[in-house]
Amino acid sequence: MTRLIIDCDPGHDDAMAILYAARHLNLIALTTVFGNTSLQNTTRNALAICALAGLDIPVAAGMSEPLVAARSTAADIHGHGGLEGAALPEPTRAPDPRHAVQLIIDEARAHPGELTLAPIGPLTNIAVALKTEPRLAHWLKGITWMGGSTTVGNITAMAEFNAYCDPEAAAVVFASGVPIHMAGLNVTRQAGIGPEHLAQLAATGGPVGRCFAGLLGFYLARTREIFGLTHASMHDPCALLPLIRPDLITHQLAPVHIELASPQLRGMTACDLRRVNAESARTVHPNGRANAHVAVAIDGPAALDHVIRTLISYDDRPARPEAR
Repeated sequence: MTRLIIDCDPGHDDAMAILYAARHLNLIALTTVFGNTSLQNTTRNALAICALAGLDIPVAAGMSEPLVAARSTAADIHGHGGLEGAALPEPTRAPDPRHAVQLIIDEARAHPGELTLAPIGPLTNIAVALKTEPRLAHWLKGITWMGGSTTVGNITAMAEFNAYCDPEAAAVVFASGVPIHMAGLNVTRQAGIGPEHLAQLAATGGPVGRCFAGLLGFYLARTREIFGLTHASMHDPCALLPLIRPDLITHQLAPVHIELASPQLRGMTACDLRRVNAESARTVHPNGRANAHVAVAIDGPAALDHVIRTLISYDDRPARPEAR
């Protein structure tokens, strides 16, 4: 069975992704990284999410800063604490004493070929792990990342937030040779959370439904205020669709270049989806070796419905994860 570690920076959509994965996959640990808020906050938020859902898995804190640049946050969207909108329970356990990088290496070494990483924040922990233990690239089964875009960005005109936060780390990961699935803004924006979904969650009357109705209400309000959108994008759970509902998302193998040099384009994921025949090309230039399965289409409403129904299920009787 595939073993899964989610590397996260909770974050409203991170919280959705964690509960979605825990219901359907063999989620063995969470690792945290700076991103939507500080590392201290993301770690506490991850522990609180586990307490809310009754998840008994280790949570290890990782990198608090990017490899090169100054740290960015998404306080405009997620609030200063990262999970504004509802009161979460107090954590019931302490963080794992290991650094997140060490936990990832330990698990991959112990189970070569079985571990998939699902980073849904900046890729700093993954890049440092790959640099610390060069054999890690051979031990991992794969990486499925929420980040980047084949079109426009969100934090800048062309850069998506997770890629922009640490593009040097993203460049390390995309050059590693590990099989990568990438779910960018071009697909995640097609899964839009609206008032009807908040009503579904609140109607459960249970602690998980009520909590997520509040959390996603805040997230939706901030998205409306800043971007003028009627729905809030369900970004992070889309990275899990290749593992849970691959029928709902379509990928294309393509070269992905992480832009580092241009101040205007820094953090852009330049995805070459042209399918250039390099042997026949004379004046048309290919963009290098294909290094990622890039999401190009999604059934957004069906994906969102599956995630919402999964969250609601936590207020019913507990269920064992499906074997995958």
